[in-house]
Amino acid sequence: MVVTVVVHTADIQDRDGVRLVVGNLHGKQSRLRVMWADGGDADQVVEWAQRVGGWPLDSSKRPDGVSRFHVLPRLWVVEWTVAWLGRYRRLRKDDDARTATSEAFIYVAMIHVMVRRLARIDINDSS
Repeated sequence: MVVTVVVHTADIQDRDGVRLVVGNLHGKQSRLRVMWADGGDADQVVEWAQRVGGWPLDSSKRPDGVSRFHVLPRLWVVEWTVAWLGRYRRLRKDDDARTATSEAFIYVAMIHVMVRRLARIDINDSS
């Protein structure tokens, strides 16, 4: 489930985009317990996220000494989310003039994903 979305221009590094996401969440998500970030981005903002939002920022880093492919914990969550969004034709190619439009379409796509999941739940199932 996507909690917040920040779409920014390509000239902003992802590690700086993390600050935009945390800023977007500040004061809005009282139930949020942990955030995950790519290992390359997390080192510079871990303490900042903890200080500003009070959330621990967990990074998915490759273990030291491993040079080959290694499955990283929780990274699959990000990959699956991106794959789900890729199923929506409107999001495959970003031609929007405003980043707010792109953010809105991501929210619409995630609402659709969640509604489909809820529709599969049998409300008469008591187990």
